[in-house]
Amino acid sequence: MRKLVLATRNRGKIREISAILDHLPLKVTGMEEYPSLPPVAEEGSTFAENAQKKALTVARFSGEMALADDSGLVVDELGGEPGVHSARFAGPGADDRANNALLLKRLAGVPPEKRQAAFHCAMVLAFPDGRTFLVEETCRGRILDAPRGEGGFGYDPLFFYEPTGMTFAEMDPAAKNEVSHRGKALRRMVKLLEELLSRGEL
Repeated sequence: MRKLVLATRNRGKIREISAILDHLPLKVTGMEEYPSLPPVAEEGSTFAENAQKKALTVARFSGEMALADDSGLVVDELGGEPGVHSARFAGPGADDRANNALLLKRLAGVPPEKRQAAFHCAMVLAFPDGRTFLVEETCRGRILDAPRGEGGFGYDPLFFYEPTGMTFAEMDPAAKNEVSHRGKALRRMVKLLEELLSRGEL
């Protein structure tokens, strides 16, 4: 069975991605199998640049195909911030709680109608020979003035998805995957993997 290495150590992402890929004849693993893999500096100016760099680095190091995503929150009122800096919005090593607290501080006093935002996801499948495939998706919502829900990760407790009347952190994981930026990108990536498998190219 062909191995697919997920280029992340984020357990939340690994759970979400593995659940959507579980029907494919692939052995899905994370970067914990490669403890000597050096950190990949995410210095790109776009989500796509960072995803491609991560995927190619992991594919070449592991000798296996690798799947990487770079996702983040783009807040209209903040001119697109935190954007590619979403994971370290509150500084290097910041956790979800610190990032969420800073976002709320930056949006203090901003009325609900001006708290529009979107999650963005760029996902890249890379091979050790340098081939790459890119898909990108978004999901629009609104930033609340206080967190709600215990599920998800990252900015999920603050991201209110209007059609469901819930934050991503309040939604069932399967329901979230149906509408989220990462879920939509993954479904497109699954179709690509299925095509490559059917053509015997994996």
